[in-house]
Amino acid sequence: MTDIAQDMPWLQRAWQQIQARLAEDRLPHALIINGERGVGKRAWAEAVACLLLCDRPVRNEADLPVGCGHCKQCELVAAGSHPDLRIYAPEKSRMVKVDQIRALSSFAVGSPQVAHHKVAIIDRADQLNINAANALLKTLEEPLADVTLLLLQESGRPVLPTIRSRCQTLNISVPAREQAERWLVAKVTELDEDQRPSAEVLAKALMLAGNAPRLALEYVNGEFLKLRDEAFESFRQFMKGQMPVAEAAKAFKAMGLEDALFLFEGWAADLARMAAGGQASDAEAADMLGFLAKRNPAWRAHELLDMIRESRAAGVYNANPELEASRLLLAWQALMPRRRKAG
Repeated sequence: MTDIAQDMPWLQRAWQQIQARLAEDRLPHALIINGERGVGKRAWAEAVACLLLCDRPVRNEADLPVGCGHCKQCELVAAGSHPDLRIYAPEKSRMVKVDQIRALSSFAVGSPQVAHHKVAIIDRADQLNINAANALLKTLEEPLADVTLLLLQESGRPVLPTIRSRCQTLNISVPAREQAERWLVAKVTELDEDQRPSAEVLAKALMLAGNAPRLALEYVNGEFLKLRDEAFESFRQFMKGQMPVAEAAKAFKAMGLEDALFLFEGWAADLARMAAGGQASDAEAADMLGFLAKRNPAWRAHELLDMIRESRAAGVYNANPELEASRLLLAWQALMPRRRKAG
């Protein structure tokens, strides 16, 4: 089995840290992996699980261990059916529920079924509800030698302090644009020629994904770019007073609440950067955001970010996406300068 860092080179540093800790028998029982959405945290965690479960790890050129890719354990991991690897992720409620963590606790105290070790991955540990977090504490407080917990955290989404204090943390950085672009181009060249997106589409996907390569690939292969353009055009028209809020909100509803909030959040972060003299990540929105940045103090951008966090929390309880989009659009509109009435 090849190192995951060969497929996704920006993961090399984090991958080598784990390899070295494992070789020196210093791997923590619980590890938080922090990184931006779409940077490859889940793939990285699954590669770590494969290495931990492998019967016959081999050494690479740097004399660090990698999974062999051929033993029964590696084959089961590759097939997604290893009984000693469990993955817990948010379900329809967008949260990791207490029942899932109770199942994790039962898994942790049981004996391995076919391997010598067990691995549990919590994808989006920042989405643990309070009951689930409390249930996880016992497992963290009573670590078992044959269990490793990998908790994935999206950057900017906090993990409860009680959880964080009982784990070590490892950060995965977003690659430089050139490296992300090379990876994305290599991936799309695997498509049929008539299905390959243009260089302009790839550049736009990378820009909107903040250079997170796997998120950019998801954008290229899905409808996000089209829906984002429609939402941005509705946003522009609404901000100019050319479209009612109810109509503009429909374009954001079509994206789904999570993507709509991600878009609003990116614009609010750009507004804060521009108010502080920086540049916008979303080049297409830069003119409008620059106009607003010149006319509003930076704290107004942070008010927007707080409102977006409130909408994300409300989304857990199935808040109406259209109403949340309308609420945020009106908050954005409040940043526009008021027109003076004619004398």
